Amino acid sequence: MAGWLDGNLVSVVDGIAFGLLLFTIAVGLSLVFGMMDVLNLAHGTLYLGGAYTAYALSDGTLPGLLLALTAGALVGALGGAALTWLTQPLARRGHLDQAVLTLGITFIVADLLAAAFGGEVLPTDPPAPLRGTVDLLGHTYPVYRLVFIAVAACLAVLVHLVFERSSLGALVRATVADRDMVRAQGVDIRKVLYGVFALGAALAAVGGVLGAPILGPGPGVDESVLVLSLVVVVVGGLGSVRGALAGALLIGQVQTLGVALLPQYAPFLLFGTMLAVLVVRPHGLVASAVRT
Repeated sequence: MAGWLDGNLVSVVDGIAFGLLLFTIAVGLSLVFGMMDVLNLAHGTLYLGGAYTAYALSDGTLPGLLLALTAGALVGALGGAALTWLTQPLARRGHLDQAVLTLGITFIVADLLAAAFGGEVLPTDPPAPLRGTVDLLGHTYPVYRLVFIAVAACLAVLVHLVFERSSLGALVRATVADRDMVRAQGVDIRKVLYGVFALGAALAAVGGVLGAPILGPGPGVDESVLVLSLVVVVVGGLGSVRGALAGALLIGQVQTLGVALLPQYAPFLLFGTMLAVLVVRPHGLVASAVRT
């Protein structure tokens, strides 16, 4: 009984790691969709690009990881700026046109990445100093996952402070609430919109770099990540950093414990959880105070 309980507690820790990985990906999607009203179905491709960047640039050292993080954040930000430019003409045409456009971009980029890196999932090792294991409740547990939990938790706090406690976050919320008033104050609205999209995309790419040793790059990974991110956004609530975190941690536990305890029912548990949350709280676990 004690061994069974300890094993499940280890799965809980795995769920925290997976949930924080989902947060780094989904928070950008939530902010862009909830605050800017842009449905970006290319978001999973940003994670995939970051994961391939980690595979290409990480050389088994901490400086290599830092280089991959820098490159991934830059590529993600540029990708987000490009997506903003492409979706702006469709702003008045509804979500369907946005979905079709960004989905087409996903197929194109995914095919280009598959042509460049091959059609197999590529294992990506963490830096050598973080490849060891530690004893956790009588089980060996990867050091990298514990480090990832700490780094991703710090990232979650930073994103929360930027969007909900800083003057920059206040500007973003004001832009969403009343663009004409903010424009009347002399603020370039386009810079705010481009900045939010670029930051959300950069977070997804950074999640890809950090998450590559956990969920390695390969064909189809972008689709799985996108679906999980959409579930997190729906469960957590649009446009809320705290909602994205709450939804990601919940889905991380449901997915991890579901696979460990009831693998044949894991997909049903995932979408069943989403359905249950929507029945009880139609706007998600944490409704955003600002909606478009």
